[in-house]
Amino acid sequence: MTTNFQNLSSEIKKRSELDKSLDRGFIWLTRIFALAIAAILLWIALQVAIGAWPAIQKFGVGFLVKSSWNPVNDTYGVLPAVYGTLMSSFIGLLLAVPIGVGTAVLLSENFLPSQVRLVLVFLVELLAAIPSVVYGVWGIFVLVPILTDLGKWLHNSLGWIPIFSSPPTGPGMLPAGVILAIMTLPIITAISRDALISLPPSLRQAALGLGATRWETIFQVLIPAAFSGIVSAVMLALGRAMGETMAVTMLIGNSNNINISLLAPSNTISSLLANQFSEASGLQVAALMYAALVLFILTLVVNILAEFIVLRVTRL
Repeated sequence: MTTNFQNLSSEIKKRSELDKSLDRGFIWLTRIFALAIAAILLWIALQVAIGAWPAIQKFGVGFLVKSSWNPVNDTYGVLPAVYGTLMSSFIGLLLAVPIGVGTAVLLSENFLPSQVRLVLVFLVELLAAIPSVVYGVWGIFVLVPILTDLGKWLHNSLGWIPIFSSPPTGPGMLPAGVILAIMTLPIITAISRDALISLPPSLRQAALGLGATRWETIFQVLIPAAFSGIVSAVMLALGRAMGETMAVTMLIGNSNNINISLLAPSNTISSLLANQFSEASGLQVAALMYAALVLFILTLVVNILAEFIVLRVTRL
């Protein structure tokens, strides 16, 4: 009896030591993967910076505030593309965030039968699988004619407002922003829904038990509790919007000018790279690499700000 107990105790101790070894191995493996991701990110940034170095030496910080892009005279400035990138992404998120979060609430609560919710979840996820070039072609033949007619009405009725001051010419900032909203909508909806579903049921039960209505529970308890996940969804969508290339290139008009009107054509850093990189040579290649580095830094800054916001909110 004593021998069996000793054998069992020895076996338990061996298994405990094995579990600890596996835990340490798993921790070190995940650390290696995390460091590898950071190393790849730094390597990409370093390679882009090396390619951009001739333009950095020649133009310096002035590259960010100049508007001229003339390969003939080798004068380059990325300000219109930066403006177009930020503005089109802002328009896309302005439209997509309320719709996406609202759809996530609809699909995470029992507003609809489970069979209907299952179909809607599948359709939302299917939107994320459509290639961007398909969105671009659809935008050219379907979205642009609709928004052109809407733009004419806005210009004729509200042309005194600066954002509607120019007559629509087809492709422009507004179609690009709308297509970005459609493309980022499934990202915001899917991740926000996952964040809401992952909340413990006790939150809903406690709020309802204290006398809160269903909508008070959603807006005052559930959404604040899932705020970090929703912000992560928005930031991921923003990264997608800022880096989107094909659809935006086909719809934004590719005009390297700053125009506050949403009906005027514009440009983004991604579309600038897509349009010119294949035919670039010499200093123009370095200038395009410099523009790519600017986009890289913008995305990094946006993600740092998002992390800061989430930390501030979670501390409150």
